[in-house]
Amino acid sequence: MKTTGRTSISRRTFLKTTGAAAATTAVAAATASTAMTARSYAQTLGANDRINMAIVGCGGMAGHHFSKLLPMRQAENIAIPIVCDIYKPRAEWFQSTAKEAGADEPKIVKDYREALAVKDIDSVLFCTPEHWHGKNVLDALDAGKHVYVEKPMTLTIPESLAIVEKTNKTGLKVQVGVQGMSDESYIRAYDAIQAGKIGRVVHAQIEYCRNHDVKEGPWRGPISDPAQPADLDWDMWLGPAPKRDWQAERYYHWRCYKDYSGGIGSDLFVHRITRIIKACGLGFPRTVAGQGGIYIWDDGRELPDNFQLAADYPAVKGMTSGMTMHVLGTMANAFRYDHAIRGEKGTILFDAAGWQIVDDNGRRLDAYTKVGKEDVGLHHKNHFDAIRKGTELNCPVELGLYGVAAVRMANLSWFQKRLLAWDDQTKKVVPADQLEPLSQAVEHG
Repeated sequence: MKTTGRTSISRRTFLKTTGAAAATTAVAAATASTAMTARSYAQTLGANDRINMAIVGCGGMAGHHFSKLLPMRQAENIAIPIVCDIYKPRAEWFQSTAKEAGADEPKIVKDYREALAVKDIDSVLFCTPEHWHGKNVLDALDAGKHVYVEKPMTLTIPESLAIVEKTNKTGLKVQVGVQGMSDESYIRAYDAIQAGKIGRVVHAQIEYCRNHDVKEGPWRGPISDPAQPADLDWDMWLGPAPKRDWQAERYYHWRCYKDYSGGIGSDLFVHRITRIIKACGLGFPRTVAGQGGIYIWDDGRELPDNFQLAADYPAVKGMTSGMTMHVLGTMANAFRYDHAIRGEKGTILFDAAGWQIVDDNGRRLDAYTKVGKEDVGLHHKNHFDAIRKGTELNCPVELGLYGVAAVRMANLSWFQKRLLAWDDQTKKVVPADQLEPLSQAVEHG
């Protein structure tokens, strides 16, 4: 897969405008004359400006999206004429649910490329396993479709780089499903930091802690019948992953296996780290360490059941002279710590209401009450507005790329048991001790 060698963007610009896909990359500049504008593409929408959507991957997360989208169909003038899954009974549930809601029953297809071939489909929602995200999105962009893709944007960094390149080339709207970015308090925190209210940022901390049943553990659950269902296309499900014989755990519990997921990092940390990246104007990390282990549930899983990420970021003008970030992910203990950004002059503390700025003694200096919230429905509405009116996306591909970079590097660090770094010249992950000079690549993704 071809990747771009030039994906640097103005982080301050795209974050200040709620994370808009900036048109300042070398790729975008080189292809501006041929890029399809949002306005010209919107003219191809269905009758009365309707947005026709296809849903690909009919699992639990897609069901949550569907429950939000069905009540929105009139107010937002949307329709869902196609659903796709490699296991037909799951898609049939979407058909019956649409009928119960008074909507037209969507057509079922097994291969998502059938949906992409339908001219009247304007946008595609991908709720597939992580190992499919890169190919799904790139194929959809090639077909001229707007995209909403569940997080993480991709499983690997080269896939994310390729999506940034193609999105800038086509002008299509790709929303990454980190719905926490529809809580605008993080861009208001960016404004506060840029205004100097906490001084230069030196550190940020955030967590995603849970306490799972000791008998099961993260992403496990009972499997009533380990046999492969007769109408489930296993080879299609594997797709770009290594080929292997049917194994029920890999299908039902795919987040436990590195061929299909980044586990705690890609499923949970992406939600959290994207907030800090946006608030602090960050891009690629300088170095990343991933630490943890299979401490509680030694059940054949390949990814840690408890994990933490520590990253070092370079200077960002007007924001930081360099900073560290810590993300905690205990899956056997749900006791949390503050979500905080620390600066020379104060600390931003995030809470359910928004955030407040406190000094070293805890005295409140400033506060912000949020307007938006972490909500799938709001995130879709923002995507619809971007398609129709060119509204800035709340979680564009650049933000998706930076989130993937951090969590992928953390996982690679854990696999390899060493500190890793990002080589911005070669766009590759390298051992940290090779930062000067940057030469030997560890893994192309």
